[in-house]
Amino acid sequence: MLLHTRQPDVGLHSGVVTREIARTSRLVSRLTGYPLAPNKAVVGRNAFAHESGIHQDGVLKERTTYEIMDATTVGLTANSIVLGKHSGRHALRQALSELGFELSGQALNTAFKRFKEIADKKKALTAMDLEALVTDELRSELTGYQLEWFDVEASSRRPPHATVAVRTPEGEEVVGSFTGDGPVDAIFRAINAATGVDARLREFRVDAVTAGQDALGETSVVLELDGVVGAGQGVSTDILEAGGRAYVRALSNAIRRQGVIAEAEAATMAQPDPVATP
Repeated sequence: MLLHTRQPDVGLHSGVVTREIARTSRLVSRLTGYPLAPNKAVVGRNAFAHESGIHQDGVLKERTTYEIMDATTVGLTANSIVLGKHSGRHALRQALSELGFELSGQALNTAFKRFKEIADKKKALTAMDLEALVTDELRSELTGYQLEWFDVEASSRRPPHATVAVRTPEGEEVVGSFTGDGPVDAIFRAINAATGVDARLREFRVDAVTAGQDALGETSVVLELDGVVGAGQGVSTDILEAGGRAYVRALSNAIRRQGVIAEAEAATMAQPDPVATP
């Protein structure tokens, strides 16, 4: 962005499509589980935010007073994509196409089903909502555990109790129940009980994808299983559901990493000892 902004002065350019920088940053953040700091230069949500009255007045009169670059050059333009529960597949496909996601067939049907579930809970979906939903569904393409349903009983007079159903990689539905310190903890422990895996939670984080009371919640989970760390993310208007989705994905990733490590160790053990040369 330095080269792009000062190109007339330095006479250099990178050829980077800068309008994709912000969206690429969000995608990497979701897929890695590392949240983007609000004050991150160029792509942070506060990079082009102005709360001070003096700043607001200056930017309104002349943007370059406080903004060295235009927000639209990094893809932070306000979007006009507004989809609701009455929107059809064609509108969804067109909106996703404008975001760079070309879906058709079963992939579109799966995305549309999830879209309708969210649209029934949310008045309108923005481009950032769609982006989060699509990347969330992409994570489900890998074989692993999947959260089928959950029930939670929570009260201030007794510890929360959760019952969950989890679909195993083999296609079997297993059910587990447990009591925890809170609703989220109860769901996580119930997932452990259902899968028979004793994973330990190391980090749990909740972020809002967009603003408003009906905003999509995005959860990030990092857990440890026999010394192996796994991370996962989940998106939903219900934080409990998003947390459960993130936990089973983190569990799947940890088990997958265990398999990779075991295969690498087996391959190392199978290698013949090097012949000593005089």
